[in-house]
Amino acid sequence: MSDQRLHHPIDLAPGDEEEARVGPRLIGYCIGFGLAILLTATSFFIAGTSLVWQPSIPVALIVLAIAQMGVHLVFFIHITTDPDNTNNILALAFGLLIVFLVVGGSLWIMSHLNHNMMPMDQIMQMQR
Repeated sequence: MSDQRLHHPIDLAPGDEEEARVGPRLIGYCIGFGLAILLTATSFFIAGTSLVWQPSIPVALIVLAIAQMGVHLVFFIHITTDPDNTNNILALAFGLLIVFLVVGGSLWIMSHLNHNMMPMDQIMQMQR
């Protein structure tokens, strides 16, 4: 096996950054930073203006928030679709599954609180 296949230039241990070229990595961080600022400014503009149709504002903010998460995952956390990142993607998918289960379960429980509660007249009879 060749030496080039053993040492992939993107796989760096912490502290080995001086061996890699800093320029392309810095450009990636700057692009991500610029996109994050642009998405944040756009969110504030949409939330504070009357130029946008009012019922569409929550949907637009959700779309911009998802785009913001994507920018952070790609440019700062470096989660991509490379074969080397399979474990990172699986860990992210599992984390998202857990978050959706917790949030969905909480919303389901809260939506059924009135149905599962004892009627007020029975509560008053128990206090006597």
